[in-house]
Amino acid sequence: MTDFALFLDFDGTLVEIAPRPDQVVVPQELAPALLRLRDRLGGALAIVTGRPIAVIDDFLSPARFDVAGLHGVERRVDGVVSGGSAEDHPALRARIAGLKDAVRDLESVLIEDKGASVAVHWRLATPTDAAKAEEAVKAAASDLGADYRLQLGKAVGEIVPASATKGHAIRALSEAPPYAGRRAMFLGDDLTDEKAFAVVNEEGGVSVRIGGSDTIATRRLTDPDAVRALIYAWADGAPMDPDALPPA
Repeated sequence: MTDFALFLDFDGTLVEIAPRPDQVVVPQELAPALLRLRDRLGGALAIVTGRPIAVIDDFLSPARFDVAGLHGVERRVDGVVSGGSAEDHPALRARIAGLKDAVRDLESVLIEDKGASVAVHWRLATPTDAAKAEEAVKAAASDLGADYRLQLGKAVGEIVPASATKGHAIRALSEAPPYAGRRAMFLGDDLTDEKAFAVVNEEGGVSVRIGGSDTIATRRLTDPDAVRALIYAWADGAPMDPDALPPA
């Protein structure tokens, strides 16, 4: 066992980003390696993602992991789920129909309704339609007021509860067994992960940015292939030495 608590983003970190959210390809050996690594860490491994818990379960089936989903709106630790109910967000639910209408005629723009949050994807759209989609989701977020915020990422804008960030999610997980008292390590690839890097850095942990963008993370890996290679090595007993990772 090591003294680390490992927190992992999913899209762009464990797996390559796909043109559509449902087209992600998960290597067959990934979930078994994560299970072995979780055992090595005494259970202190969690997925911290903008995806719902149920979607992560589908991708990694039949394995089940601790998950902070929807940027921390919902959490599952040791099988116990909290938060994430769509019924808790009537104002957001009331805005979704209008948001769908606003992007209906934009080719290749996709609405992903997650219940307690909603994302607009424009990865496959033309630059003109992408700009219109971004404008539409910004307007919807503004109309919702201070209870919600807009989280921009790679060709996506997501409206989430204002209190939901991956940084808050990692803080909450770190207060409970088996994460408490361990040094946090978080791997992520997007703007949505920078708030988590800030929290991990403040607590003396290890922050690892995937890809070449500007970051406050202290370490960097090139792509999900490099992440998986590291996870497979750690799962099979290689030293978990953050100083051996390339600096950001």
